Amino acid sequence: MRLCAALLVVAGLVAGPARAEDKADEEKAPVKLTAAELADKINAALDAKIKARKAKPAPAADDAELVRRLHLDLSGRIPDLMTARDYIDSPEKDKREALIDKLLDDDRYAVHWANVWRGWLLHDTGDQQLIYLAPQFEVWLRGRLKANISYDSMVRSLVTSSNRGMYNGAGPSVFLQVNQFKAENVASAVARVFLGVKVECAQCHDHPFAKWKRKQFWETAAFFSDLPDPFNQVDAQGRPIVRQRKAGEIKIPGGDKVAKAKFLDGKEPKVTGNDYRGALVDWMVRKDNPYFARAAVNRVWEQLMGIGLVEPLDEESVENPPSHPGLLTLMAQQFAEHKYDLKYLIKAIVSSRAYQRTSKQTDATQADHRLFARMKVRGLSPEQMFDSLSIATGHKDDDAPYDPRFGLQVNFNSARSDFVRRFPAPDKRTEQHTSILQALYLMNGTIVADATSLEKNKNLAIIAEGKSVPTGRRVDQLFLITLNRKPTKAERERLVKYVDKGGPKKDPARALCDVFWALLNSSEFCVNH
Repeated sequence: MRLCAALLVVAGLVAGPARAEDKADEEKAPVKLTAAELADKINAALDAKIKARKAKPAPAADDAELVRRLHLDLSGRIPDLMTARDYIDSPEKDKREALIDKLLDDDRYAVHWANVWRGWLLHDTGDQQLIYLAPQFEVWLRGRLKANISYDSMVRSLVTSSNRGMYNGAGPSVFLQVNQFKAENVASAVARVFLGVKVECAQCHDHPFAKWKRKQFWETAAFFSDLPDPFNQVDAQGRPIVRQRKAGEIKIPGGDKVAKAKFLDGKEPKVTGNDYRGALVDWMVRKDNPYFARAAVNRVWEQLMGIGLVEPLDEESVENPPSHPGLLTLMAQQFAEHKYDLKYLIKAIVSSRAYQRTSKQTDATQADHRLFARMKVRGLSPEQMFDSLSIATGHKDDDAPYDPRFGLQVNFNSARSDFVRRFPAPDKRTEQHTSILQALYLMNGTIVADATSLEKNKNLAIIAEGKSVPTGRRVDQLFLITLNRKPTKAERERLVKYVDKGGPKKDPARALCDVFWALLNSSEFCVNH
């Protein structure tokens, strides 16, 4: 493995003197804060740095911008016409808080965030097997998220799961299988995803700059020396064949040295029986662990805010400290105090002023995204894009036949599956970009073509041919359906004129279809702002 260039001196709490502008967010936290109280702490920490930098924060997002953002972030798709219109027109003062609670309680929360966590946990290895593993894994995640199982419990299931075979609905074991049941691969994934540490950089050599040594990498890998054979081989009694290794020990490649399991802090585990993986999780989820809660908080923050408090993710160090160190410490502490409740963490973040600011840059001092003086525009994941297109167009995906091999409804040839394959998610899921081929697919693909056809889209035909309804109101409807807002005065005037003249074919109904097509292919539709 090539030597990583990134510095990885991670000590949990960043060493060195704090800058004056960071002191305001280093206040000691009370024993336990509500989500609203934590949101206030977030506001205070971010506002203090904005003030120290003499920046001017952007104003709050309007109702149309926020209802779309919250639905995309909590449900994974845009709101429908009625939901967007009712929210925008509602005079209730507490409607934002009510919407957040409603979306977190909806089943779509589990559907969307299962997709998010699946993307983090199952890195794309290019292995076609992943196509078959991902659906069952996502179904398993969905069940845990729907029940609001604590994050530490989910991690314990993933790290300590046994290999029950690919076709037995073994959700958590997919995490091990995608890492080929290799101790070194699983150790790298566990450290990176759950601890925010790229310890794999020391797999072949001691890191020349960071504190991680090659021996430490293999001491971490030794926790997984009991992993079963990757080819699911079993003995005469049907038990998985385990490689001939002593529990908690692993041979370091290239010599005769053996590494014994040790935590990243250098301490030896106290193991009951041979449950080394269980001992590792026990250490990871302790409230005083300097990595576990911080890594989760930073990952969720980046998903919702577009950029992490530590950026790049998994590379916190003296050379790469958090933008708001005291805030990260506070949020990690509260996440642990609330028994690693993901909904609590998400609610606190989306209730903050920073999350609810407009994405429009209203002042030059808002250019630095790590100030969080305005919301960062984020790309949509392939799943968000497809599901939003389905809401806007009324498209219903092919019914997925029951496949007994996987124990779930799955159709690898559905329109959704085909769409997602064309739009592979990048390493940084909040920075999705559309290629030329993907843009052409959106412009000319079956879904958009059918949706903008009067013959195939009955709802569009009703809107287009409703001559008793003023053109301006019909244009308003299309904007609410696609962009979840009403058009500006200039947009309405220009499009009403275009529709009334009938466009190039001199047909007002067809011209309205052109407007719908343009909105679906607009850059505004393709991003979360």
